[in-house]
Amino acid sequence: MRVLGFAEGEVPAGLARQVAGLEDAAWPGSSPGHDPALAPRALLLVDGGGAVAASLALLFKTIPLAGRTYRAAGLSSVVTRPDARGRGLGGRLVAAAHAELAADPAVDLALFSCDRPLTSFYEAAGFAPLPGTVLVGGTPAEPLCTDGPGFEKDVLAAFFTDTPDRDRAAFTGVRVPLYPGLIDRLW
Repeated sequence: MRVLGFAEGEVPAGLARQVAGLEDAAWPGSSPGHDPALAPRALLLVDGGGAVAASLALLFKTIPLAGRTYRAAGLSSVVTRPDARGRGLGGRLVAAAHAELAADPAVDLALFSCDRPLTSFYEAAGFAPLPGTVLVGGTPAEPLCTDGPGFEKDVLAAFFTDTPDRDRAAFTGVRVPLYPGLIDRLW
């Protein structure tokens, strides 16, 4: 198995079809792809025969918070092929995403939400919960919040700045104005 990374628009057609199939099976009726304004990057875990075992998208934007503008990345559309689940492949891909973001000097932090039962999965890959933090997605006119009715979400992060403890404190227990738009309402 190897991890391959591509700008979303540059994923080879055969791999893109497989990713679209995995996402459609996981989230029926969802639209394929992400908002180009978020500079989506696909990470794929591919076996020796060219089959996609797991995929995710990295999305990027700036976030103003606590008197500073942070360069943030988010994980989105994390999915593992059903017959490959339970073998640690999804965790391997998420850990690879963490490593890629940590090595990118243009990224200050990774920040995303997940369903609460998945929190330990992301913790094992190097992300940590932000207690009391709420992501405010959508747009200012049409917000979608991780503490909204029917949501059972935790917010997780990893900080790659020179002052990670200070920056973690700035993001803990606050409402973060993520506002990724109406396509990727919450990443």
